[in-house]
Amino acid sequence: MCCTGKGMGGCVCSKICKILLIVGGLNWGLVGVGMLMGSDWNIVSMLLGSWPIVEAIVYILVGVAAVMKIFHCRCRKCMAACEAHVSGSMDQRM
Repeated sequence: MCCTGKGMGGCVCSKICKILLIVGGLNWGLVGVGMLMGSDWNIVSMLLGSWPIVEAIVYILVGVAAVMKIFHCRCRKCMAACEAHVSGSMDQRM
């Protein structure tokens, strides 16, 4: 399991995916709260609604980030960060 989410390095792509997933998650949370309150709180749509192509690209990028997070990044930098985290966890247990 990749552990670059624990503050341990990781590649730029992994960090961008993390940011996109946070933005997407917060947006979906606000959409849900807005629906319960009878209004539209879709922040991405509010910010990019006049540019539907850009809005669609943001949604696609969030989806790609989710798929990448499912399968984990296998680049050298992320793998090294994972190994460092696992060995650090083992040192703390002993």
